[in-house]
Amino acid sequence: QVQLVESGGGLVQAGGSLRLSCAASGLTLSNYAMGWFRQAPGKEREFVAGISTSGGRSYYADSVKGRFTISRDNAKNTVFLQMNSLKPEDTAAYYCAAKWSLGSSRSYEYDYWGQGTQVTVSS
Repeated sequence: QVQLVESGGGLVQAGGSLRLSCAASGLTLSNYAMGWFRQAPGKEREFVAGISTSGGRSYYADSVKGRFTISRDNAKNTVFLQMNSLKPEDTAAYYCAAKWSLGSSRSYEYDYWGQGTQVTVSS
């Protein structure tokens, strides 16, 4: 049974930082591209960042480029999202997702999803 479990969310002031983790089990993480998505109340889920199977390629939504960094440790079956210079508009539930082989920014192409972790940025 595949499980993705996010952690590291919380309440932070604008300008602060958080590091999200996604622990994977039940799959060989190195076979999967990984992505982070977020969903704010009343809004659609949106792509935040993605990383290739090996970690050699990463890509970001324009809204987070230069502030967020995605990384992975396949040996520890974990993916990370380092979030710096947080803004109130970053407030959302953050989800990690796994996609077989090639990465994508399209949520419907992902095979497995975590339950999400809440990030709240106060102004």
